[in-house]
Amino acid sequence: MATLLRPDICVIGGGSGGLTVAAGAAAFGVPVVLVEKGRMGGDCLNYGCVPSKALLAAGKQAHAMRNADAFGIAGGEPEVDFRKVHRHVHSVISAIAPNDSVERFTALGVQVVQAEARFRDRRTVVAGDYEIRARRFVIATGSSPLVPPILGLDEVEYHTNETIFELTRRPGHLVIVGGGPVGLELAQAHRRLGSQVTVVEAATALAREDPEMAAIALRSLRDEGVTILEQASVARVEKRGRSGVRVHVVSDGAASTVDGTHLLLAAGRSANVGGLDLEKARIRFDARGIKVGDTLRTTNRRVYAIGDAAGGLQFTHVAGYHGGLVLRPLLFRLSARENRAIIPRVTFTDPEIAQVGMTEAEAQARFGRVSVLRWPYSENDRAQAERRTTGFVKVIAGRGGRILGAGIVGADAGEMISLWALALSKGLRLRDLTGFVPPYPTMSEIGKRAAISYFVPQARLPWTRRLVRFLRRFG
Repeated sequence: MATLLRPDICVIGGGSGGLTVAAGAAAFGVPVVLVEKGRMGGDCLNYGCVPSKALLAAGKQAHAMRNADAFGIAGGEPEVDFRKVHRHVHSVISAIAPNDSVERFTALGVQVVQAEARFRDRRTVVAGDYEIRARRFVIATGSSPLVPPILGLDEVEYHTNETIFELTRRPGHLVIVGGGPVGLELAQAHRRLGSQVTVVEAATALAREDPEMAAIALRSLRDEGVTILEQASVARVEKRGRSGVRVHVVSDGAASTVDGTHLLLAAGRSANVGGLDLEKARIRFDARGIKVGDTLRTTNRRVYAIGDAAGGLQFTHVAGYHGGLVLRPLLFRLSARENRAIIPRVTFTDPEIAQVGMTEAEAQARFGRVSVLRWPYSENDRAQAERRTTGFVKVIAGRGGRILGAGIVGADAGEMISLWALALSKGLRLRDLTGFVPPYPTMSEIGKRAAISYFVPQARLPWTRRLVRFLRRFG
């Protein structure tokens, strides 16, 4: 017979969003049950953000060695021990894992149930040997890599982000299906570590990004030797030799083949909603995820859905943001609504691409005439000192200097976008950005210079100059 649990809150999923809710509620002494069928920490820790950035870091070191001559240091082709690279990636995961572990959350006062959860009815979840009846439920089950319907895929060995980090031998030729952030980050990392890499993208690579910024990142990847095929669809795949793969590609009506040693699918993700028996809880969902409004509440008033499971933006920081939002009504009966306009996103290629708010095209479509401000990395002293002068900051402003969005392509773009995310979240205007003092020499000066450029034309106006001449009379 199942053991009945009656917590105040039941969280389904132990990734970023679920852990945020569980830890926050437990901190206030609220009884919480956390149900997780897989690894604690979710996709980000085990298969996504953390291992990919660790692999990118290894590639960055190899790239720095190849280009050390520019600094007066003898460079050369590095010797890459891919088994040790694998060890590095997994040591990073192991270093972070205790923060998300069962032991830590148990110590916080959370009851962790390691089992698969499914709804029995509108207010009951069954998980392993437990029956859970909570006042409120939070679904934070994340997403999984999408496997596209490619002919022959069931007959070849392929990888997704859930398996690619298990490789201990460097791929000879990695063929990647998908030219989005995941595909291109892993393409650059493997290329820098010595693999030949071909990316096949059915539409436009980095299609969600500002085309002006995407072009710079794509040019850098191509310059490093990554082959990127755009407007190219995969017709079918077949096994080649003992473990290789042949990818049949169609582009502009012409057929060609790409022969690789390894195949990686990076063509998107799908929400993890199967097996939850959501119908029994009267929760609406579709292929994209669970239906929620901006309060993140589902069609069952007892249940919230957050993160990738909610079918919106698929970023770890969004899941954490959602977790913080739903804690307000769960604990304090306060209203809280999602604001997607303040959510930044970063593609961690080199150069990085970061964006928050509207792009130039989005702002023009909505408001018509807008101000577009740019400042290049090449005009920054720190960028010159480090020979990282590729890229620029781009700021979109409306009437009165209202900040509508900002994009950065270049070194440390992911770090520098935080300032603009804060500005958008607080409704700041460009005049507010001109008032802060960045330390010299830093990359953050680039953003301030872009903001100041908005006011430069005003200095040339005849009435402004007449005012200055008049004020000079008073000494």
